[in-house]
Amino acid sequence: MSLIEVKNLSLTLETPQGKLDLIQHVEFSLKPGEKLGIIGESGCGKSLTALAIMALLPRTISVQGDIQFQGESLVEMSEKRMQEIRGNRIAMIFQEPMNSLNPLKTIGSQIAEGLRWHYGLNKSDATDKTRTVMERVGLPVSRISLKLYPHQLSGGQRQRVMIALAIACEPDLLIADEPTTALDVTVQETILALINDIVEKSGMGLIIISHDLGVIAQTTEKMMVMYAGNTVESGTTLDIFENTRHPYTYGLLASMPRPKSEESDGRPPLYSIPGQVSGPGARLVGCSFIDRCFKAKEDCRQQTPPLQVLTDEHKVACYHPLMKNGA
Repeated sequence: MSLIEVKNLSLTLETPQGKLDLIQHVEFSLKPGEKLGIIGESGCGKSLTALAIMALLPRTISVQGDIQFQGESLVEMSEKRMQEIRGNRIAMIFQEPMNSLNPLKTIGSQIAEGLRWHYGLNKSDATDKTRTVMERVGLPVSRISLKLYPHQLSGGQRQRVMIALAIACEPDLLIADEPTTALDVTVQETILALINDIVEKSGMGLIIISHDLGVIAQTTEKMMVMYAGNTVESGTTLDIFENTRHPYTYGLLASMPRPKSEESDGRPPLYSIPGQVSGPGARLVGCSFIDRCFKAKEDCRQQTPPLQVLTDEHKVACYHPLMKNGA
């Protein structure tokens, strides 16, 4: 049984000028203990997908399709029921902890708040549980007081507090949205290792969102590539890295710096995808990637390519996918 199953998810923004499609027909599923990476440039719809799962979208955005979590529809769920699930059975590590943490509350009170809300703990028991969670994320209270405020911590420490907030109630699904943003490489490695260790020991499912392919390769088993609100390629992480089929995925991979020994594989030393991600509603017909694609042909302008099944798990939305040798 799937832990979460996203079915034909589309998000539409109501504006004075009319409706804008932000996300179109996104689909994926995740079993307990599985780790899924969602990759793409800024503006591709990664974070919106996560916010749809958490039911934290603005009222001006309407949701079509369905999100099934352990047999319940999150889309049709009442806000009261969603409050019981959010932060308890589904938790999220938000981008940029300095903006996500409350600057007016101590870190201890912020972690304890969810414990008291969901478990009904008294102040003393919630504080004891908070100390345990702090230890678990590498912030022992002997060094990091629960009475400190976010601005008194380093970037890495604030990110650990965000992780503590997310895992305090031991959720079944953890969503990590750019969990290593603005962190230096050494701290990034530590944070990723921490998340991976917590997920594996607890058996929770993980959805990690990033624009960094290295992060996805290091932490996930499955991945989904998004572009302009659409899924353009999905499958196992290993298969997509070794058997890239969509030109956009190829461009992302080719943009990664590589050792000199690998620069003779036919790609430029550092590839750059031309242009930029188109805005919502920029292309209503045809492939959204056509203006940046080196494989584009006339039929790509006629109709949006559907997600085609290549193997049991590998899917690609392209009329002219790359061959196995990257041609």
